[in-house]
Amino acid sequence: MALIKSVRGNHPRFGENCWFAENATIVGDVTMGQDCTVWFNAVIRGDVNAITIGDRTNIQDGAVIHCTYQRFKTTIGSSVSIAHNAVVHGCTLEDSVLVGMGAIVMDGAVVGTGSIIAAGAIVTQHTIVPPGSIYAGNPARFLKAVSLEQADIFDRTADNYVMYAKWFK
Repeated sequence: MALIKSVRGNHPRFGENCWFAENATIVGDVTMGQDCTVWFNAVIRGDVNAITIGDRTNIQDGAVIHCTYQRFKTTIGSSVSIAHNAVVHGCTLEDSVLVGMGAIVMDGAVVGTGSIIAAGAIVTQHTIVPPGSIYAGNPARFLKAVSLEQADIFDRTADNYVMYAKWFK
């Protein structure tokens, strides 16, 4: 069973049909919607501020979700995929966002709906990623618009992770 721990009187809260790997860690002021998954070695640490996550969002292996004390909450929308070893810290990810493997999204950044943060990208503090954009590099910059062919990745990945979780139940 995942490590689910209260901190300073704040208890993690979850919607229906969520699945957490046995070595996932979820602590503090975390609110999660329905059909979310948190994978092996992922950490969601709402100890210093609030973390809110929508429905059908997957936090993949080794990802870290955190926030900044008295400054930046973390808000993650629905149908968001946060890939392996990504770091999401004190920022906002709107609905249908993909944060690639090893990417970092920093304090005060806002990633618009339907956007992709490429693997290894570093989205610096207070960056605003417009909806439907692909950002890549260090520091991350606009690469191109998400194409119609790419736009199915958000729901497809969210659906896949709900299905994968069923294999472990």
